[in-house]
Amino acid sequence: MGSLCALEHEPLQYPIARRDESVVDNYHGVTVPDPYRWLEDPDSEEVKEFVQKQVKVTETVLNKCGTREKLRDNLTKLFDYPRYDVPFRKGDKYFYFHNSGLQPQRLLYMQDSLDGVPDVLLDPNGLSKDGTVSLSRCAVSQDAKYLAYGLSSSGSDWMNIKVMRIKDRMIEPDTLSWVKVSGISWTHDSKGFFYSRYPPPIEGKKSAAASKISAGTETNANLDHQLYYHFLGSDQSEDILCWRDPDNPKHTFIGSVTEDGQYVLLYIYENCDPVNKIYYCNLFDLPNGLQGQKGRDLLPFVKLVDNFDASYQYIANDNTEFTFLTNKDAQKYSLIRLGLEEPSIRIEVLQEAVNDVLESVVAVNGNQIIVTYLSDVKHVLQLRDLRTGTLLHHLPIDIGTVYNVSARRKDESLFIGFTSFLTPGVIYHCNLESGIPELKIFRETSVSTFDRTEFQVNQVFIPSKDGIMIPMFIVGGKKIVLDGSHPCLLYAYGGFSVSLTPSFNISRIALMKHLGIVYCLANIRGGGEYGEAWHKAGQLENKQSCFEDFISAAKYLVSAGYTQPKKLCIEGGSNGGILIGACINQAILGLQNLAVLKRKKSSTG
Repeated sequence: MGSLCALEHEPLQYPIARRDESVVDNYHGVTVPDPYRWLEDPDSEEVKEFVQKQVKVTETVLNKCGTREKLRDNLTKLFDYPRYDVPFRKGDKYFYFHNSGLQPQRLLYMQDSLDGVPDVLLDPNGLSKDGTVSLSRCAVSQDAKYLAYGLSSSGSDWMNIKVMRIKDRMIEPDTLSWVKVSGISWTHDSKGFFYSRYPPPIEGKKSAAASKISAGTETNANLDHQLYYHFLGSDQSEDILCWRDPDNPKHTFIGSVTEDGQYVLLYIYENCDPVNKIYYCNLFDLPNGLQGQKGRDLLPFVKLVDNFDASYQYIANDNTEFTFLTNKDAQKYSLIRLGLEEPSIRIEVLQEAVNDVLESVVAVNGNQIIVTYLSDVKHVLQLRDLRTGTLLHHLPIDIGTVYNVSARRKDESLFIGFTSFLTPGVIYHCNLESGIPELKIFRETSVSTFDRTEFQVNQVFIPSKDGIMIPMFIVGGKKIVLDGSHPCLLYAYGGFSVSLTPSFNISRIALMKHLGIVYCLANIRGGGEYGEAWHKAGQLENKQSCFEDFISAAKYLVSAGYTQPKKLCIEGGSNGGILIGACINQAILGLQNLAVLKRKKSSTG
């Protein structure tokens, strides 16, 4: 993409990173130098200075880019379109998020019926001058009387939980701090909710830790995660400690109340792998309820699954009979049912598919489920029987992504959120009362300056270095000529069992529309596109497969005539940043080795 700016042939003066040869680790007898570890301290003055030098280098490029301001203007116009999230129901009311266009943060709306007048329940944009305070979590009580919500600042993972009385928008005095890696789950009596947090820092270090929380730049590990229950109107110091495990300080805990309100499930995670333990506590069996737990030991959780060998996600329960979505002995996931009295006896409701990944299951209309499969990185939607798994109906959707299915088991209708590379967003409303599901458009997002007929989407399957076929989406204008003339942007992630499915991205649209770029999304190993086997094939000792897949995708784009090396840009975020760095370094190393071989050949005549 260098041809888009004026500095294509001008050398850049990158800042020199100091090497500290004294930093060497010994792993099982193997010494591994880490000369740039000093860069891991974001609060170091040397690191701050180095980052500023990098910023200046970037600015020297961007300031001479002739298309920058025009692109900024076009992006602003393109971004100015209304966006709606899928509605959800609590009590007899409907709730949904909405952004009118250029608002920094989306607003939470409420209405009494689908035809009712929407009313703003919470607007985070007024909570900070620069719009960087965001609504990171929210949970409405079962009777729709209270809203518990988490606020984060400047993109931090930390949040403070507040409570609003919905009827008059009164903010309650409740404030919960040190919250991270947490859900918010109300008990059905609306007296309070479960949440997770870390212990506050010891006195003397509190102010320093608090400053880091606001910035989200801490690099030290958070330890001793804990599950609490908070009663409305009480101070956080009075919250009930429901679970902790000092013998495993790195474990994290999430509490979730079942849809019937009888149980609280405890999800225990060891790391980012798709595996968890799951315990349960019968809230109805507590002698004096949760109020009686004050001053007592931890909640009497019963161990249902007590090893980290698979993932278990609650779907529904009828008294002690539970249905879970799991990858236990099913790398593409299956649906099982088990009883709390004899959990070793497991009934397979929906067995693992041969090719497709069972991604999500939502209970609705009593004993039915909406099932979402991922088939070659595209979603398939079905209505099935909760008891037997029998297929009842296919729900017709376009090629793309189902990003949300919103329903309660007692409801006869549901909402489905859909998007694709060329579909900004469609929310379908589906009523199951007649027995024959029919998807009706409830809301459809439109972008006034975007015409989907100007673009095309293709999916190709390319062989990696070891012959494994890797899916890749190629999105661009209708008049793509395979002569190597197009600038290409190649993106991938490849980690943590995360699947990258088709989605609408207005920034990509702007690049394609105004700069003729072809956008390519490679579904490399390490993700979850083909289940847990695909994930494991790109992690730990298999991590090199991710890089080989990505390099193969880049080579294909050149050999097929989409682009040429000097017009190919690669991008990845978070885990994808590791991917990009590794591929750059391996490419440089390959060039260096090639240069050495050429010199050897020339010297030997």
